[in-house]
Parts: sequence; C-alpha cells; structure tokens
Amino acid sequence: MQTKILIVDDEPKIIEVLKLYLEREEFQVSSAANGKQAIERAASYKPDLIILDLNLPDMDGLEVCRNIRKQSNVPIIMLTGRGEEVDKIVGLEIGADDYVTKPFSGREIVARVRAVLRRQSQGSGTSETKTIGNLVIDSSRYEVSCQGGGLDLTTAEFKLLATLSQTPGRVLSRMQLLDAVQGIAYEGYDRTIDTHVKNLRQKMESSPKPCGCHIETVRGVGYKLVKEEDEH
Repeated sequence: MQTKILIVDDEPKIIEVLKLYLEREEFQVSSAANGKQAIERAASYKPDLIILDLNLPDMDGLEVCRNIRKQSNVPIIMLTGRGEEVDKIVGLEIGADDYVTKPFSGREIVARVRAVLRRQSQGSGTSETKTIGNLVIDSSRYEVSCQGGGLDLTTAEFKLLATLSQTPGRVLSRMQLLDAVQGIAYEGYDRTIDTHVKNLRQKMESSPKPCGCHIETVRGVGYKLVKEEDEH
C-alpha cells in the first residue's frame, strides 16, 4: 500500500511541484487549498503525513495544526515563508514534527518526508517494551502508558522519551537528542529540543497517575530521565 501524503497550500504551483516530486517517489498524494478543507481531508483521507503551509487564506496554519492534533498524531511538516524563530517554536509546541522554510526544493521536501516517516517507523519492527518508573514505553506501537492510562505524545515527543529511557540517569546533550529526534541531516537548533522537552514534561505532569519518573535539566549540558525512587 502506498504511503499517503496530504499537501495543504493555497498556491497551486507549490502543490503541483510537490505532487510531481512526491508521486515520482511513489507516494500517493492529495491536497487541500485552505484550513477548512485540510481538517476535513485529514479526517477522511487519513494521510500518513501532512505538509502544511503556515500562511493559509481562511485559517492560520498553526490553528489547523491544533485542530488536527486533537484528533490525530499524524506527522506534520510545516512550510513557512516567515523568518521569525517564534513561528517555528510555536509550531513545534503545538505538535509539528518538522518545518521547512520557503523557498525550498522538491528534493528537500522529499528528503524531509522520508526522514520524518523513517523516524516514526523506527522500532516498529521490534516488540521491545521498556518500563521506567510507572511508564511503559512500547516501541512497536509508538505508545506510552502510565499505570494503565495512555499519554498522547507526538512522534517527536515519543522519540525523545524513548531515547532518554535507553539510559535512565545518564545526561544526553541537546545535540544527541536532536540527532535522535530530528535526524542527523536536520538543520535544527537547541530551542527545538527545549520545546519538545517542555511539552513532554507537561504531559507527564498532567497524567492522572504519577509517572514515577521525570526529565531533569542539567544546566549547560542537556537532559536526563530520572526514576524518582533513585533520588531517595
């Protein structure tokens, strides 16, 4: 079965070019020209990945991302023509998995799509389940549960938690985590990881039942996952 991609952009030329490159790589492609169409199409088409422009005529792309995130954890790559860092940070905070700044090449988009899909599928061929504190991390299903209740994580948040859980108590630098979450070819920056950590902490802390572990900041170095029983 072909991997399904949904392109959301109000510029027909951009959709045409992206569709050409993606279909050449044997992806199945659908498109939407505005936010309302995007939300409806995401629900009916059930894409494996969404390429979402921030600047849409009827609804901000960030709002579209928020709406989609209420229903699905489908990977989202955001397209932005804006240079401000704040737009990228906000996009990551509400659940985008990656972003590409315009102008871009069709080859770059294909590479980013493959990288995001590859990160999502990592671990899907194994049945490895890891328990840290009260958290159960299932890499085969990309699911995390806490004493029976599920944590609703994005792909990036899951990958971050899974990476930290491999060596609990050990400090990992932002660059190590960035490499694991975004991939070695990703031209990211430290704030990306800080944003994902912030979101992940909030979800762990808001869990109805104690997770039995938390992410600790080691100033000037990075982050580590600490089991609370090890602190006593």
